[in-house]
Amino acid sequence: MLNLNQLTISELTAKLGRREVSAREATQACLDQIARVDGRIHAFISHDPADALAQADAADRALAAGTRLPLLGVPIAIKDVLSVKNHPLNCASKILGNYIAPYDATVIEKLRAAGAVIFGRLNMDEFAMGSSTENSAFGLTRNPWDTDRIPGGSSGGSAAAVAANECIVSLGSDTGGSIRQPAALCGCVGLKPTYGRISRYGLVAFASSLDQIGPFTKDIRDAATMLTAMSGQDLRDSTSIPTPVPDYAAALTGDIKGVKLGLPKEYQVGGLDPEVKAAVDAAVKKYQELGAEIVEISLPHTDYAVATYYIIATAEASANLARFDGIRYCARVDGHDPIELYSKTRGAGFGPEVKRRIILGTYVLSSGYHDAYYLQAQKVRTLIRNDFLKAFETVDAIITPTTPTAAFKIGEKSGDPLQMYLSDIFTISCNLAGICGLSLPCGFTKNPRLPIGLQLLGKPFGEEALLKIAHAYEQAVGWQRPLPPL
Repeated sequence: MLNLNQLTISELTAKLGRREVSAREATQACLDQIARVDGRIHAFISHDPADALAQADAADRALAAGTRLPLLGVPIAIKDVLSVKNHPLNCASKILGNYIAPYDATVIEKLRAAGAVIFGRLNMDEFAMGSSTENSAFGLTRNPWDTDRIPGGSSGGSAAAVAANECIVSLGSDTGGSIRQPAALCGCVGLKPTYGRISRYGLVAFASSLDQIGPFTKDIRDAATMLTAMSGQDLRDSTSIPTPVPDYAAALTGDIKGVKLGLPKEYQVGGLDPEVKAAVDAAVKKYQELGAEIVEISLPHTDYAVATYYIIATAEASANLARFDGIRYCARVDGHDPIELYSKTRGAGFGPEVKRRIILGTYVLSSGYHDAYYLQAQKVRTLIRNDFLKAFETVDAIITPTTPTAAFKIGEKSGDPLQMYLSDIFTISCNLAGICGLSLPCGFTKNPRLPIGLQLLGKPFGEEALLKIAHAYEQAVGWQRPLPPL
């Protein structure tokens, strides 16, 4: 029998509804697991057991009164880039010091309204800039499957916490793969919704035209449940789209006969690990057995995606991070004049990767280079989006590897930023195009045994079909949520 912290949302809420267990017991099980294993993983920057248990007790009172909500009593941990009222908010950086968030992000409000127990701050790459969670001012996070390896990034703490069963579900953010890549490397489900599907109000911005909030879960049904709870227009976010929010879980019928899945020839790149390729090929074969039609497609501007992304993302980051200046809410380093104060504060507060991206972004926006770099990148971004829209005229979803390799060793790529950036080669285009995507487990490497992720990309606001296609595969292979060797 699984421990309470190992259950999915649907399994736990069923037990809570039948009053077989309490929300306090479920939350305590997560807290106990954190005490047992987080010293080795470091998924959490901080957590407040007393506050979590108080929320759980309130959920138990609501359950006793007959209240039924989709996430009532479910413990959910939060990436340290989302505002949770009266909780620390550091973005895994020194520069925010002892900052305490004064309000809830919209997604937090929605999760509270659905009954969730919100607890903990999960580790990440500083300001969400990284692919390995080695760039945190609070120390690195380790992969639960092999603690000598990275969990992915930037939402590495969120993926590791779910994989290690330290929470039932977690939240992350995805700017260029920061949900899907760590989900693949840690063996869980990671969903990046369409840009505008979920409000970004209360998310500390990295690149405002690319960022999107999404869940890490243990199976596809939980991802559907979370997406329904989190979605909807928010007038506080001008990019939030007024589109209906379906009951995503109701679409998980298992029947995908006649569905057309596109296999992009540009994603068959050199450097793709043979075991990853074999696992993805096996998944494609399984889809054919389920009645799906596999269609070769072309996304001709794929080769330009990484360069385009690192111009647009760094340009937006340089603008967004200008607010951290030591004047308003940062940990301040005093100087003789404002310029020296800014320089000392930002020099001491930001880590090397954040500084690298601010400098690059400032350069591509500077006079004389704006048109040559930033303007050109925006034009190529349009071409990349058009590639996807054209492909979706003939296919229902696109199937690819999530990452070119399984989790690599800590320190293996930290000295070579370009090699680190290429870790996101399969995930970046999704953000540039503003479409939806998810990663789900599709196997393991043999020696060492490490998770492999399968990526599915869907039409804009096509999450319903995407989840249905993912769920059909998950059910067909009988994924049993194997436990990491902690």
